[in-house]
Amino acid sequence: MRTRVVRGEPAGLPAEVTSFVGRRHELAELKRLLGTSHVVTVIGVGGVGKTRLALRAAEEVRRSFPGGVRLVELAALEDPDLLAQAVAEALSVNEHSTRAPLDALVERLHGRQTLIVLDNCEHVLAECAMLVDTLVRALPELRVLATSRQALGIDGERIVELAPLSMPTPGGDSPVPLAESDSVRLFAERAASVVPGFEVTEENEQAVAEICRRLDGLPLAIEMAAVRLRALSVRQVLERLDDRFRLLTGGSRAALPRQRTLRALFEWSYELCTEQERLLWQRVSVFAGGLDLEAAEHVCAGDGIAREDVLELVAGLVDKSVLLRRESEGVVRYCLLDTVRQFGRELLAASGDEATLHRRHRDYYRKITSRAWAELFSAAQQSWVERLQRDHANLRKALDWSLREPAEAETGLAMTAELLYHWSGYHLSEGAGWFDRSLAAATEPGEVRAHALWAGAWIALLRDDCATTLARLEEATAIAERLGLRVTLGYIAFLSGMAAVSGGDLESGMRRYEEAAAAHRAVGNPIGLALALNRLALANAFLGRPAARDLAEECVALCDLYGEGWHRAYALLALAIDAWHRDDMRAACEIDNESLRYNTAVGDQLGMGMNLEAHAWFAAGEQKYERAARLLGIVRTFWPAVGARLAEFRYMSRCHDECEAATREALGEGAFQAEVCRGAALTREEALAFALLERTPAARGPAPFEGRIAPLTRRETEIAHLVAEGLSNKDIAGRLVISQRTAEGHIEHILDKLGFKSRAQVAAWVKERLSERGDGPAADGADGPTGGPVSEGRRPAARTT
Repeated sequence: MRTRVVRGEPAGLPAEVTSFVGRRHELAELKRLLGTSHVVTVIGVGGVGKTRLALRAAEEVRRSFPGGVRLVELAALEDPDLLAQAVAEALSVNEHSTRAPLDALVERLHGRQTLIVLDNCEHVLAECAMLVDTLVRALPELRVLATSRQALGIDGERIVELAPLSMPTPGGDSPVPLAESDSVRLFAERAASVVPGFEVTEENEQAVAEICRRLDGLPLAIEMAAVRLRALSVRQVLERLDDRFRLLTGGSRAALPRQRTLRALFEWSYELCTEQERLLWQRVSVFAGGLDLEAAEHVCAGDGIAREDVLELVAGLVDKSVLLRRESEGVVRYCLLDTVRQFGRELLAASGDEATLHRRHRDYYRKITSRAWAELFSAAQQSWVERLQRDHANLRKALDWSLREPAEAETGLAMTAELLYHWSGYHLSEGAGWFDRSLAAATEPGEVRAHALWAGAWIALLRDDCATTLARLEEATAIAERLGLRVTLGYIAFLSGMAAVSGGDLESGMRRYEEAAAAHRAVGNPIGLALALNRLALANAFLGRPAARDLAEECVALCDLYGEGWHRAYALLALAIDAWHRDDMRAACEIDNESLRYNTAVGDQLGMGMNLEAHAWFAAGEQKYERAARLLGIVRTFWPAVGARLAEFRYMSRCHDECEAATREALGEGAFQAEVCRGAALTREEALAFALLERTPAARGPAPFEGRIAPLTRRETEIAHLVAEGLSNKDIAGRLVISQRTAEGHIEHILDKLGFKSRAQVAAWVKERLSERGDGPAADGADGPTGGPVSEGRRPAARTT
């Protein structure tokens, strides 16, 4: 909120009449840039707080500009030809001659250290760019701080892209706890101003947090929502946010017209777009959770947008802060704030093209699931796993549309089945729901249903739902036998073996695995064969049978032929257990480490847990009982995330029990429990590093970034330094022994906390912090579990101890 300058007084800055919340880093960055750059532009989506931040920064650097700090408000300027005149008037340059306003401005500002704040440049962007470029070239002591939906695009311009306020994560977990969320603080302060005594309490905190999340952390929207507490409770405000453009109409009467309602704010942004950009805004709103350029080209092109024009139109929406650009491992995606998306969806619905766009969206993701399934057993496997994870929200939306739309249910059923590994590895409960829903909606007894039945049986089995498993396998068998579906019959044999093993009948299960291997070998289905071979190899390895080695090696060779890694990791585990039985402990540990690294890379909790379990057995076998006990503690933290999926390998519990009994006896109860607790207390990254024996020589001393740099956590500080070293997400994951997705998640949190959009900004920020502290370049490594740095090339090779 701002006051107006009294007529007749020199133009200056309005007084703040409400508190300034958050933005400490952005404020510091603005002040720094204003000391070194002639033109700084704050860009961001409407309502994100660009003006407020610019005014606070201008106020704090006022003493550095003896020539004055002046605000020029451009939102109400409709005629761009009057821009120079408007700036002159704001600076009290009253020229009564025939001289051009620009010349008068230059004369008045010559030799003065002046800061001009140009607020809301987006609707006269080209004119602002020309004016500012002319002024700063003529006036070397002038500084210009602009706010706009997009950059001015002139030489020497420095850009600060303003992100929404930090929001609490669901459940109040890291990275932004409720108490540290700037969006919650803003809501609480503004609510207290309209409802004296208002506080965020245990009773209302989750509703407040959800309001802030639903409003994307946009300050203007949050302030409007807080005003509604004059008439509604927090819960009632939350319940009405589905119609947010109608609810949020409580802006200040003193504010500009476009800031009095949320709808007016976005209508202003919409009017700044070209006709084709408006059309693209409507169409990209059909996506959920973001999109990439390929998706935009497939779904949004046509009917007024040529495919070759999509890139430029996307770039235009990025420039105008409608789309937010995010890059990870060389993949660029575009996101929409939920409020921006909802505005676009309303316009899309009004256009009459909504049904067409939903179908295009579904058809595109239908092709994605088909390609992912076809290339599952290949060198592209991990990239498909990651891509499906990135597009999870879009896949969910495409499935929902298919199952709601008449005559599209079978397509939804096919997609559900093709996402089997996506469900089983990462979204088991959700996948079970999709199978229930799609099998009920599409009942045609053909090949698609047979595929979905055996895939759905697998999901049910992983959830320990034996009745559903058997019923689906029985129906799948009837269809497969009638239609002669040999591949399906091979999978049914495999799943029947899984069911038998899960029920405690290992020998019977192994016979069914052998049937499955023969069936898949006969039809040349490598993925089905690999599944049967690695399960047979694991069972034989557990029993100490020599056949385990040949089966596992055949599976590894098959996987290597196709460049596949996931099934190979399970075969390697079988080889590790076989080596353990043969007392070749070095081979057992090295092979298990290779398997563990791959399972970590793809985030397979079950595989990682089994690898760590085996490491405990190996340590006890070498009488390294303290290590064995700590590994048993680590394993305890993995199994709850696995749940019923462990049932298939329940036969290995005997080895676990024997390991635990021997370790407890060797250490004594007190020492055993102490080591178990130490293992359970390790973070996931520390646990994996401990298992892999990747520790740091103490002689190197502490890393210069040990501890943390506010506002980052210790781990985020560590990763920020690795980014500054130039490591990719994949390299960071390898260095810290974490999955690539975990590394990406940490980097996203770092970007969000610092308000940055690129890794280059993080690197520059880290180097600046080190310079301020007098430290040298970032250390060549990351903290290991013992507190010292880990450096590739200096890390001891995996070994037994």
